[in-house]
Amino acid sequence: MIRGMQSRPRSAALDPDQLLARGRRVLEIEAAAVTALQGRLGTAFIEACRLLHGCTGRVVVTGMGKSGHIGNKIAATLASTGTPAFFLHPAEASHGDIGMLAPDDVVIAISNSGETAELLTILPVIKRLGIPLIAMTGRPQSTLGKAAAAILDVSVAEEACPHNLAPTASTTATLAMGDALAVAVLEARGFSEHDFARSHPGGSLGRRLLLHVEDVMRTGDQVPMVAPDASLRDGLLEISRKGLGMTAIVDAERHVLGIYTDGDLRRAIDQSIDFKTRRMSELMTAHPKTIAPRRLAAEAVHLMETHRITQLLVVDEHNVLVGALNVHDLFRAGVM
Repeated sequence: MIRGMQSRPRSAALDPDQLLARGRRVLEIEAAAVTALQGRLGTAFIEACRLLHGCTGRVVVTGMGKSGHIGNKIAATLASTGTPAFFLHPAEASHGDIGMLAPDDVVIAISNSGETAELLTILPVIKRLGIPLIAMTGRPQSTLGKAAAAILDVSVAEEACPHNLAPTASTTATLAMGDALAVAVLEARGFSEHDFARSHPGGSLGRRLLLHVEDVMRTGDQVPMVAPDASLRDGLLEISRKGLGMTAIVDAERHVLGIYTDGDLRRAIDQSIDFKTRRMSELMTAHPKTIAPRRLAAEAVHLMETHRITQLLVVDEHNVLVGALNVHDLFRAGVM
């Protein structure tokens, strides 16, 4: 063995049944830890929500080790749900980063023991600035708990670790408590899906919440349309030219009268319809499903799925045709 290196402990046999049993036991313990929190919510939770809701500065979340990792997630959740927040490492705070704190802030300090040295070091500064302190701890009577304006008890009966040492159930409970705070304050603020979208402009979530129908629809010469007295032959030529699998039937002012799709064509072939003499007004589906241009593209997806259709006409408040789209346009936009 190379000097200075420690041998790894010999692993137990990987028995499939034992692995499943251990995994299920962990989930059972952690689920029980989260469930136990419900009975502890009371005036302290209300006060914590009040402090966060009334904060005119930023919410500063701090904690060491695993508590710090959980604190990072809580800060990120708060920030993305309408409560400006960031994470402050307590050890770095003692070496200058404490200057990030301002009197209008609120601090959430996380420590299972409530006696984490790095946190206790910065408590006098928090107190001197008059910053309200919310403690998330497993020991409400600890030094941290006694210094807090609101104490959230996140204690657990046992850790999921077989030695009852590694933070497992306790960190899960703390994370759940942070989510409870964030969501309660979110709803108190009236934080909407549009507000949420502004915090999540990237990725599929942002596209679903930010893209409107007018951002993905076809317009101008790309929109298939024919007059009601056009022949079926002319309607089919318009469908082929525009490549949307349908055409709108509109009057002289472009008011939508109906729609004719490639599905209607398949049914027409079965009926041996004369393509030259039959008029679109006779064959169209009147009063088709439409959508307004300022509706979310995600709503267009829902409308298509609900009615099992693959195309939509886009109309203004006067039922005038302004655009069209199909399922492929929504796929390309990343909404589906």
